[in-house]
Amino acid sequence: MSAARLHLAPAGDTPATTTRTFRFSNLPLIADHWQNPAMKISIPLTTILLATLIAIPSFAQTTSTSPAGVSGQSATQPAASSGQPNQQEMMKQMMEMSKLNENHKLLTDLDGNWTYTIKFWMNPDPNAKPEESKGTAVRKSMMDGRYSTLDVTGKMEMPSPEGKKKEMTFKGHGIDGYDNVKKKFVGSWVDNIGTGIMLSEGTYDPATKTFTYTSEYEAIPGMKQQIREVIKVTDNNHHTLEWYENRGGQEVKTMEINYTRAGNK
Repeated sequence: MSAARLHLAPAGDTPATTTRTFRFSNLPLIADHWQNPAMKISIPLTTILLATLIAIPSFAQTTSTSPAGVSGQSATQPAASSGQPNQQEMMKQMMEMSKLNENHKLLTDLDGNWTYTIKFWMNPDPNAKPEESKGTAVRKSMMDGRYSTLDVTGKMEMPSPEGKKKEMTFKGHGIDGYDNVKKKFVGSWVDNIGTGIMLSEGTYDPATKTFTYTSEYEAIPGMKQQIREVIKVTDNNHHTLEWYENRGGQEVKTMEINYTRAGNK
């Protein structure tokens, strides 16, 4: 999730170091696309699903048959201790890991309709004014609050093959959650200017009401880039997202998104 590694603790858990990012809103993929219009987002990553007990062999009992002709041995030998939990213990642990907690509520609290203003710093001149764009976002909970979806729609200008700017409709979709096994926030992001799936992991600092996610994506073959996202919740009706890229060992802020709830909560 970048050059500046954060050690932030999810609410109610011990500190955990992030390895990428979550994706609260990975809309920031647009920034890199703007900086190099020829790039096509390609992130060949796959999402790993939680294995179920159906795929886990039972360690409760193992039987074996003694070779023919061997006397003085029982035909059935007791299972050797493998240090693995038995099926009942695994089921109990899985049920415990499936419970919702305050970390999931941190995400569901953001459900609702939002408007946003986004700024892009594409010019290498640090004093140059950023490009700006606006749009709407809708966050919803699913699966009893285990996950939150984010759907983003906006208008933006993109360079055409001829080099002229042309307005296009941007659409993005994200899924966020809190993984009780990893003790981290996790997320995925897809949009209509790429073909890959961006994955992230993150933490939450209750003192500052800040989520920090890290991720890695490969915009073009052989060029992986470290990303850090910082999402600060100002109040029930406002939050901001800052997007940082690691360029040559130096972290650079290239995007900022300001969200305002449509109708106070």
